[in-house]
Amino acid sequence: MRLIAAFVLVTLLVTVRPAAAHALAGSLPASFPLLLIAALLGAACGLYGLGARRVPPGRVQATWFCAAMAIGALAVFGPLDRWAENSTALHMVQHMLLIVVVAPLGALAGPLPQWSAATGTLLRPLWGAIQRCGRHPLAAAMVHGVLIWLWHAPRLYLLALDDPWWHLVEHVSFVVSAWLFWWAVLRGRRLAPALLAILLTLIHTGLLGALLTFGRVSFYGDARALEDQQLAGLIMWVPGGFAYLAAAGWIVWRRLGEETAPAAVPARD
Repeated sequence: MRLIAAFVLVTLLVTVRPAAAHALAGSLPASFPLLLIAALLGAACGLYGLGARRVPPGRVQATWFCAAMAIGALAVFGPLDRWAENSTALHMVQHMLLIVVVAPLGALAGPLPQWSAATGTLLRPLWGAIQRCGRHPLAAAMVHGVLIWLWHAPRLYLLALDDPWWHLVEHVSFVVSAWLFWWAVLRGRRLAPALLAILLTLIHTGLLGALLTFGRVSFYGDARALEDQQLAGLIMWVPGGFAYLAAAGWIVWRRLGEETAPAAVPARD
C-alpha cells in the first residue's frame, strides 16, 4: 500500500509539474488541455490508491498499473511529445506506446475494483458499462480500429498537431478505445472472439502501416519528410504486429494451461 501511495505522489509530480511549465511558457487557454490530461492521470492514480485501501490489488496487478501510469506520463509529458510535433515516426512511437503498451498494461492491471471502491455508487453505471464492453471483443476491436484510421487521416492528423484540444481528444480516444479492446481480449473468457478481434486489428493496422511505408508521397504535407513517414509505417507494422501476435500467443497459452491443469482430487472421508 505504501508503494502505491508513493507511486501516486511521484506520478503527480512528474505529470503536473511539466504541464504547469508548459502553461507558464504559453497562454493558459492553449495549455489547459495539457493540464487536463495531467488531472485525468492524477485522478486515475489517486482513485486507485484510495480504492486499494479497501480492495487491495495483487502485487502483480499493482505493478502493471504503476507501469502503465508511468509510461503514459512519459509518453505524454516527456520530451517525446515535443519531438513528435516535427516527426511522423516519433509521433507514431507515441501512439504505439499508448495503444500497445499503456493500454494492455492497464487492462492486465484490472483497476475497476479499486476505482469502484473509491467512487462508491457515484460511477457504478460507468464501471458496469465497461464490464459489459469487455464481453464483446469484436465490437471493441472495430471501434478501436475506426478511431485508428480516422486519426491517421491527413486532415485529422494535422488538426491534432495544430490544435491542443483536438490533440487531447486524440490521446483520450486512443487510450480509452485501446484499453477497452485489450480489456475484452485479455480478460475475456471466450477464446475465439478474442483471437478474431486480435486478427482483425493485426490485419488493418498492418495495412495502414504498409500504406505509410510504401507511400510515394508524404500524406501529411511537405513539412513531413517521406522517409520519416515510411519509418512511421514500419513502426506500426512490425513492432505493433509483434505486440498483437504476442497477445494472441499469450491468450492461447493461458487457455491451454487452464485446460491441462490437473483437477482437484476430492478429499476422502
